[in-house]
Amino acid sequence: MNHRLLLAAIAAIPTIALAHHGWSEYDSTQTLKLTGTIEESGYEHPHGHIRLKTKEKMWNAVLAPPSRMENRGLTKDMMKVGASVTVVGYPNKTKPEEMRAERIIMGDKTVELR
Repeated sequence: MNHRLLLAAIAAIPTIALAHHGWSEYDSTQTLKLTGTIEESGYEHPHGHIRLKTKEKMWNAVLAPPSRMENRGLTKDMMKVGASVTVVGYPNKTKPEEMRAERIIMGDKTVELR
């Protein structure tokens, strides 16, 4: 490997590391259990997401990576806009509208995301 390529690869590591957030930004001492309607969903990397409309407010729920959700039985088709779901997880420490989902419940099906 030539030195320029090696230096470029080393220089890119901090950028790649910053692109993925850590879970330390969520407060695992406070468990949320939110029930509402899916207003928007995404099934992409690095994490899926839903916008969940509850009686109180709109939440952004960060889900697991698509491959994990698929392996555990949560398909893209199940996360349709208008579906009623319950999400259990932890609130973000600095973004009051965001949570990290640990599990999602749709009807009688519970999917563990972590």
